[in-house]
Amino acid sequence: MDLSTNELQTAGLKLTSTRRLILRVFHDSTVRHLDVEDVYRILRGSDSSISLATIYRVLAQFEQAGLLKRQQFRDGKASFELTDGPQHDHMVSVNTGEVTEFRDAEIERRIRDITAQYGLELIDYALNVHVLAPEPPIDLKALAIHQRARAVAKKRAKQ
Repeated sequence: MDLSTNELQTAGLKLTSTRRLILRVFHDSTVRHLDVEDVYRILRGSDSSISLATIYRVLAQFEQAGLLKRQQFRDGKASFELTDGPQHDHMVSVNTGEVTEFRDAEIERRIRDITAQYGLELIDYALNVHVLAPEPPIDLKALAIHQRARAVAKKRAKQ
């Protein structure tokens, strides 16, 4: 029995090839945070006939079952990540969209302390720190090559 099958059974979800395939995308991806369109593009690359509507529905089921966690990092677009790892927080670059995960024991301790101070029980928390990343230096040579390639492609398209 593979990991995806075991996870689906543990979550009480019916085993279907579609669910296994979508969950496998998250396990196999080198990118930890995927949105619906990312999953769709990956599956289209493998000649899958799974529709966007199906992906939306399955991701919602996975979220409800606790297999995935929904995050809203930028532009109100939902990203999903597996819930299999330790608690972590995110730094989200507002200018590049890059998401960096980090762990900080002091932040975790302070959140537990503050929660207890108010007499509350901590169930979960999400910390997204929005940052401005330094802009990478412009590679003028690469930019010129790119512009020439676009001009050539435009010219060919007109012919």
